Amino acid sequence: MSRRLARRMQSIQPFHVMALLGRARELEHQGRSIVHMEIGEPDFVTPEPVVEAGRRALAEGRTHYTPAAGLLALREALAGYYRRRFGVALDPRRILLTPGASGALQMVLALLVDPGSRVLMADPGYPCNRNYVHLLDGEPRSIPVGPDTGYQLNAALAAAHWDERTCALLAATPSNPTGTLLGRRELVELAALARERDGHLIVDEIYQGLTYGDEALSALEVADDLFVINSFSKYFGMTGWRLGWVVAPEVHVEALDRLAQNLFLAAPTLSQYAALAALQPDTLALLDIRRDEFRARRDYLLPALRELGFDIPVEPQGAFYLYAGCSRFTDDSFRFSQELLEQAGVAVTPGLDFGHHRAREHLRFAYTTSLDQLREGVERIAAFVRQGG
Repeated sequence: MSRRLARRMQSIQPFHVMALLGRARELEHQGRSIVHMEIGEPDFVTPEPVVEAGRRALAEGRTHYTPAAGLLALREALAGYYRRRFGVALDPRRILLTPGASGALQMVLALLVDPGSRVLMADPGYPCNRNYVHLLDGEPRSIPVGPDTGYQLNAALAAAHWDERTCALLAATPSNPTGTLLGRRELVELAALARERDGHLIVDEIYQGLTYGDEALSALEVADDLFVINSFSKYFGMTGWRLGWVVAPEVHVEALDRLAQNLFLAAPTLSQYAALAALQPDTLALLDIRRDEFRARRDYLLPALRELGFDIPVEPQGAFYLYAGCSRFTDDSFRFSQELLEQAGVAVTPGLDFGHHRAREHLRFAYTTSLDQLREGVERIAAFVRQGG
């Protein structure tokens, strides 16, 4: 007799890219050369000053729990970072440290979502966001977006889908998988809509810092009554350290602190001490050099894929992704990605991981590997498509 699982598990979909990554690793184990353009993880190792700060904390025995909201010193350092980089004055108590941005978003959604509540989000978008809402027995309302809005939700689209069950709107800038940004005006209008409808705006800024040509912008520059999610993973190169944060309206800080106490007790202690070094000027200067390298990769890969026949109508201004239409080659991007891996040794992510809207016509390419590897990948893709897949 099988024991029944919770009904919500029927709605929790897998990450297709993880199966592709697993197969890629198998092929590498067999001796095959694989160009990895599938995983959204910087290939740069964590900066040495951060690693050294982690070592020092370990040697000094800093291995006990921190307060649920995190080290006050790191919260103060983040407040200083917002002041210097964005001109935003923040009370450090509004910043709560979490186990990755995932922990931050789960905590915020737990604060806002009742069973049956709806959360609006863009399609395509980061897949786990839908699953976090399902986990709370809420309903993610995915809104199709395309090149005409820069693959972003705007206030008009959100207003057209907002109903009495809607409790929140989740936006991302820069976005995954498209790398596009929300501008100041769009953020102002989204914040005004949420306020007018007695709902909440949540802005995912985990790729903040990885912008190319456009000045980094925080939603906190245009509104105070919203939730901002961020992370030390992407720009700061600390993916495995599992450390993120949320900036919340002051009125909700105490409730989030209670949730943190119960959901995960505290973010990883060593990671918090290490992150203090991530915010130092010398480390930030190194991180900006790495950002420039990502830009160089984008500037190579974007025209190269377009020349091969992939449709990329909007130039991404941030993150490290290209969301490419592949309908010239296939009507099934999942099968295409599998064949590309098996036959050409190039791993990319199928559009099915990011929603339903034209998902089978799209692939995501991550430029999280060296320029030499990207060039090799393009050569292999060119040979693959010339042979008709």
